Amino acid sequence: MSTYVHDFPFDPAHGRTLDELLRIPAPGAPDDFEAFWRARYAAARAVATEPELGPVEEERDGVRIHGVTYTSVGGVRLGGWLALPVEGPARHGFVIGHGYGGRQEPGPDVPLPLPHSAAILPCVRGQGDRGRWEGIPEVSFEHVLHGIESRETYVIGDCVADLWCAASALGELVPELAEGDTPRLGYLGESFGGGLGALALPWEDRFGAAQLTVPTFGNHPLRLTLPCTGSGEPVRAYHREHPEVTDVLRYFDAATAAARVERPTLVAAALFDPSVPPPGQFAVYNALGGVRELQVLSAGHFVHDGQAAETAELHANRRRFFGERLGA
Repeated sequence: MSTYVHDFPFDPAHGRTLDELLRIPAPGAPDDFEAFWRARYAAARAVATEPELGPVEEERDGVRIHGVTYTSVGGVRLGGWLALPVEGPARHGFVIGHGYGGRQEPGPDVPLPLPHSAAILPCVRGQGDRGRWEGIPEVSFEHVLHGIESRETYVIGDCVADLWCAASALGELVPELAEGDTPRLGYLGESFGGGLGALALPWEDRFGAAQLTVPTFGNHPLRLTLPCTGSGEPVRAYHREHPEVTDVLRYFDAATAAARVERPTLVAAALFDPSVPPPGQFAVYNALGGVRELQVLSAGHFVHDGQAAETAELHANRRRFFGERLGA
C-alpha cells in the first residue's frame, strides 16, 4: 500500500514492494521489432537537419544558451535550445529529452551533468511552443493518441526520430564532439523523455551512456491494467474501445526496447508515482541489456518530504556516472 497520504482514487504504488518491482519482466518483441526500428533510424540519419543557431538568450552555470532550430523526419522544423561552454571547446555533449507538455525554457536541465559540455534541448513535435506543428495536438492526453491506429503513423515513433535528428544537429553545430574514438555524447530523459530515450538508444551508437528518470511506456500490457493520471490513462481508455491497439503498442514498448540497450544506463525509478505506474518504470530498468545502475526514488510526479535530497542525490549520481562513462 502507499506510504503517502493522497486523494487519488487508486494506489500509485499499485501494491508492489521493491522486491516485486525488481521482478517485472519486459514483454516479448514482435518478430520484426528490430527491423522496424532500424529502418526508422536509417531514415532519421538520412535527414539533412540544417541546424540554425539563434542569439544568446541566457548565460549561466558555465554555458551560453542559444535558441536553435533543426529539421527532423517528414520535413518537420523543430526548435529548442543549445547550450555551449562559455570557455573552451566542448569535451562532452548531451541530448536532453523533456517530459510530456514540452519545455518552455531550459529550466533545471542546466547546469549540465559535466563541466565543459554542450547540450541540445529539443522540443519534439507537438510539444512546447518550439515544437508546435500543425495537425499534431499539444495536449498530452491527445498527443499520446495521435496516429496510434498504426505503427507507421504513431507520433511516438516520430518523436523518437526527433531525438536522433537532435543528435545530428548537435554534431553539426559542435563538430569537436565527433573527434576521437570514444563516444562523448550522453542522453538524459525524464518521464516522457525517459521512455523516448529507451526507444531511441538501442539503435544509436553515438551515445556513450544514458540516464533515464521515471521512464514511461514500459510494459504496455501491464500498463493497460494500471490506472494513472498521466498519458497512460487515455491509452487505457482508447484500448477499451479498440483492443487491437495492443498490436501497435508492442512496437513502442520502452521495456522491450531496453532489452536491446547495450550502453551503460542509470535509471531513477520511483516506488510511488501517480503519473507513470512504477511497474512500468522498473520493467525498463530490469530489461536493460548492458551495464546498468538503479537509484530508487520514494516518489515521482509527487511533491513529498525528502524530494530535494533525493534530487540532489540523483544529480550527484548523474555527474559521477557520466564522468566515469564519458571520460575526463
